[in-house]
Amino acid sequence: MAETLVKVLLVGPPLLFAIILHEIAHGVVAHRLGDDTAQRAGRLTLNPLPHIDPFGSVLLPLMLTAVGSHFVFGWAKPVPVNFRNLPNPKRDMVSVALAGPGTNIILAVLSAVVAHVVAPQRIDWLTAMAVVSVEINVVLAVFNLIPILPLDGGRVLFGLLPRAPALAFARLEPYGMLIVMALLFTGTLSAIVGPVATFMIHTLL
Repeated sequence: MAETLVKVLLVGPPLLFAIILHEIAHGVVAHRLGDDTAQRAGRLTLNPLPHIDPFGSVLLPLMLTAVGSHFVFGWAKPVPVNFRNLPNPKRDMVSVALAGPGTNIILAVLSAVVAHVVAPQRIDWLTAMAVVSVEINVVLAVFNLIPILPLDGGRVLFGLLPRAPALAFARLEPYGMLIVMALLFTGTLSAIVGPVATFMIHTLL
């Protein structure tokens, strides 16, 4: 019980920070490109409450931590973006989508710097949290780049495809999270994300 509590305390802050900044990044890029939907919805804030998804931000990470999963991830409520407000909706969708995983990669690199700089100073809890932050941000970046709508990778693929196949691909979006959950519970998601995430984590740490 105590070990699980320690894990939750180590994982919780980096995870919330990672998923919240991921979503804010989408909104910030969309705003700079001409869509203020996220700003008007009050989602360009570091206050975690507007961003928390009960399942993706709390229950799923707790379950993964409790069962000793090597990779812990989650998600926040998606930041609303009205792509019709963007100058070139299809092209700009790619920039908005990449902002989230890109932010996670930046956070992973910064966390790795903290881990390497702090480690010799023997501040064990901060080093441990920095390592966890690297792992979480890398996993979030790789997970979100899977080309399944509504994940960011799906948005990128939609934006890059010609119109006809893009519209056909978009029809799968209502089933996207069902596909993701099926991949998760069958172990396929770990097989997809694991090798890439492990390579990136080992490179950074």
